[in-house]
Amino acid sequence: MPTPIAPLCVLTCESGRSFAAQVADHLGESLVPTHESWFACGEGKLVIDANIRGCDAYVFQSCVGDHDDLSVYERFVMLLHAVEAAKLSDALFVTAVLPYYPGARQDKRKGRTREGISAGLFARMLSVAGAHRVLTVEIHNDAIAGMFDASQTTLETVYLTKHMVGWLQERGIGGDVVVAPDVGGLERARWYAERLSADLAALSKERDYSRPNAVVRSTLIGQVVDRDVLLVDDIIDTAGSVVAAIEELKHHGARDITIACAHPVLSGPAWDRLAAVSERAANEGWHFRLVGTTTVMHDKTPDWYLEFPIENLMAQVITKINSRGSVTGI
Repeated sequence: MPTPIAPLCVLTCESGRSFAAQVADHLGESLVPTHESWFACGEGKLVIDANIRGCDAYVFQSCVGDHDDLSVYERFVMLLHAVEAAKLSDALFVTAVLPYYPGARQDKRKGRTREGISAGLFARMLSVAGAHRVLTVEIHNDAIAGMFDASQTTLETVYLTKHMVGWLQERGIGGDVVVAPDVGGLERARWYAERLSADLAALSKERDYSRPNAVVRSTLIGQVVDRDVLLVDDIIDTAGSVVAAIEELKHHGARDITIACAHPVLSGPAWDRLAAVSERAANEGWHFRLVGTTTVMHDKTPDWYLEFPIENLMAQVITKINSRGSVTGI
């Protein structure tokens, strides 16, 4: 067995507890006891209730999801408190585990100059708090790795494509054609298509960046008539783009439609919009389903929502990092 770089310990913020507990179970570890405190004025802190001196510490947080009423920013700041607490507790290494990296879509200015770049701001904040590494899943833009000061913090990204392809194949879920929701997702869709022996198509989206989640028009490139479609994406937020894509695909004669995404954020009107699609599919005699991973966890999901668990995969990655192994072959 490879020698660990330091004793492994897993701790978590409250919003990340469900995901962290399942990863810890796969690791054969118990969660280090911690507790959060929130003061009347809105300030908070995290306290580690055990000795972690000299440990290789993994600090979990889920910045989006249905776990509580805290905002993305409140959860992120609590992660900063937790990372600093681990650093000041003399952990040898501190890794912030963010299955979904907040601000990842705010990775550039998109033609406007009087706004910040949140992905880089969050990277700097994690470095200052004391994170030696940030572990995340399917980062929206690989260039975000360059927003970290490599002398202080590195970004480790877990890619899910080959794992999700295998999971879909085991369940007979796929399609005759794989569709990218936009030109930027074409490489991901091509990867799926090659391994599923399916054809490839893409939707070209024209966005209005002056409004959040606004797509002006969408154009199909390729053929989907009388074919089952697998639409692959990395993030689904309000589901406006996805519903527009489904409309476009059905307009061009697609049959059953399956959506697979790494980060099912599903905020605001998303569930209602997708439920309406499911109802339409039932009325018209075609099948609709959405496959989302546990980077964002949801309770009481409908039968058209299928959950792809990634906790065991994250445990394998952490084991490799802790023993200075390669994560490429996982």
